[in-house]
Formats: sequence, structure tokens, C-alpha cells
Amino acid sequence: MPIEVVYERRGQGSPLVLLHGIGHRWQAWEPVLDLLAMRHEVIAVDLPGFGRSPLVPDREYDMPGAVELAAEMFAQLGLSRPHVAGNSLGGVLSLELASQGLVRSATALAPAGFWTARDRAWALGVLTAMRYSGRAPSRIRSAVVNRKLTRLLGASMLYGRPSRLTAELLLADLDAFVAAPGFDIVARAGRGYVYASPAPTVPVTVAWGSRDRILWPRQARRAAELLPAAQHVLLKGCGHIPMTDDPDRVAALILDTCAQAEPADAAA
Repeated sequence: MPIEVVYERRGQGSPLVLLHGIGHRWQAWEPVLDLLAMRHEVIAVDLPGFGRSPLVPDREYDMPGAVELAAEMFAQLGLSRPHVAGNSLGGVLSLELASQGLVRSATALAPAGFWTARDRAWALGVLTAMRYSGRAPSRIRSAVVNRKLTRLLGASMLYGRPSRLTAELLLADLDAFVAAPGFDIVARAGRGYVYASPAPTVPVTVAWGSRDRILWPRQARRAAELLPAAQHVLLKGCGHIPMTDDPDRVAALILDTCAQAEPADAAA
């Protein structure tokens, strides 16, 4: 049975798939989409159970299941070993796909899975609390988001430069966050997950925002230990979702990582 996946597809060139974080949607990548589409065919997806993509019935959503679903999604979209870039959940999914040789390159922005038990409890606890707060009556949510001070305070948990977000975008993201049927399933699976896969042999970049308040930047040290051949980058001033905080820098990192794989592909 085909997987029902909502996606945005732009540009031409070698394919590049963009994978969002838990509770988010493909629109998380809008700040960098056109920059990336100048050199690649870019496919930003709503992962199953998030955004407007429904859950896939009777399928596991632990990490092996997520990798399997992603591989099926690639095949369904006519993609053979695309480049991938991901944020948070999408970041570690990108690394797992790279570890299995299913992609040409991987750029992981604040990937999950390099946490201690305490860090994991913090991240999942904060995100769950944010999701439940989003279930407040619409008039209360609108009042909070439309006041500049409370909007900036709330968004600062996810963004290093929250003033760049509009009230409309935050409300739309919050609505998607609350409505995501995949959130609880993925969060439960995440409680027992740490990254422990073989290091990928394809080009990999791991980047962390210096103002990340969900997956604290100290987790980058663990990523560097487990992935010594990867490029590791600190994104100064960025938060957990750096595509909005510094789109030019993030796009350049992704394009550079993809370019490292292109000469090898051309010579093959």
C-alpha cells in the first residue's frame, strides 16, 4: 500500500530531501527552500503522522520503523539515494539513513539521540509541555502569541532569534504541533533510544545552535565522539530550529555537504 505523504517539491538537480523535527511540518524549511532549490531538486516532506501526512496504519514508529518508512517514501517519490538534511528527529533519522547507505550525504541539525537520560527527559518533557499548552482555548493562544513579549519568551525555547517569527506562523506551527497524531508515538519510542549505529561512510555534517534550549549544545560533544569523520559546526546565535535563525548559514552548510558527495557520484 502506498504511503500517503504530503510534500513540497522545488528546483532541479540531484534530489535533496528535508526532514523536520517532532511535531513540526515541512514549512519549517521554508526559510532555506529557495536557496537550496537553486542547486537541487528539493523535497520537503511532512513525515507520517505530522503536518498533513497521516500515520501509516499498523506500522512501528521506532527508529528501525522510521528508517524503513523513509526508504519506502524515497522509492515512492522516485528517489535513489538522495541527499538528506534533517532537524532534531529528522536530524537523527538522516544519520541513521546515512549509516545504512541509503543516502548520498546527510546534514543533521541538532539531531536527537546524543543525549544522556537526563537530557532526554528534559527534551521530551519540554516538548510535551509545549504541546499541551497549545491546547488552551484559541482566544488565550492568540492573546499570548499576539503580545510581543510573551511571543518572544515562548518562541525563545525553540529559536535563537525569535523576533524573526510572525504571530501567524507561530500559531500555525502550534496548531500543527497539537494536532500531530505521531507525536506521542514517537515520544514514547524516543524514551528508549540513543544513537549507536555504525558511522556513515558518506559525507556528514552535524550542526548545533549555540542557543539550543531543547537539545543542549553539550550534546554536540557526544556526536563528535561517535562521528569523528563528520564535519561538526557550532551555529552561533541559533536555537533548536536554526533554519529560521540563520537561513543563509544553514543553506550553505547543507549545500557544502551535498557538494562533497557530488564528485564521487560523477566519477562512479
